[in-house]
Amino acid sequence: MATASLTSPAVHADVLYEVVNGQIVEIPPMGVYETYIASLLLQCLVGQKKYGRAVMETLFDFTRTLDKKRRPDLAFVSYDRWPREKQVPRTEAWDVVPNLAVEVVSPTNTADDVIDKLAEYFLVGVERVWVIYPSQQQVYVYSSPTEVKVLTASETLTDDAVLPGFQLSLSTLFDDTGVAK
Repeated sequence: MATASLTSPAVHADVLYEVVNGQIVEIPPMGVYETYIASLLLQCLVGQKKYGRAVMETLFDFTRTLDKKRRPDLAFVSYDRWPREKQVPRTEAWDVVPNLAVEVVSPTNTADDVIDKLAEYFLVGVERVWVIYPSQQQVYVYSSPTEVKVLTASETLTDDAVLPGFQLSLSTLFDDTGVAK
């Protein structure tokens, strides 16, 4: 990951980045298959629009709690946290803590980076974190940094605490017909 001094975000508009301790840190892009998985999941989360908003690759401002702005691969913000009638901001980072943060693990991710983000998400008040391992066809559903349920491709992802009624067959999510390995 490249690190640079914090400058105008416009300078970095062509790259994905996070802000860690006042430094812009470039995020390597997801692989094609990982982006495909994230896109499928986003389509499913958008279907939950009666409860909130789903976004992809959005920068969230956590500087009230941490000196960081993080960009989960996907996130869900309930209407309890950002009311339906309140317009989504037109800013660099969204000043709200999502209910759900999702990380889709790519070959460029390190275990340390994933665990660090997981801990930070819970520290700022994220309720649930899903870590998706496409190569293993597994989803780790965290309800705390140490409480996790591991789901395989033969199971169904549900999360009534954050997304009432949400169900996703993981065999559908990991159906890679036509995707080269």
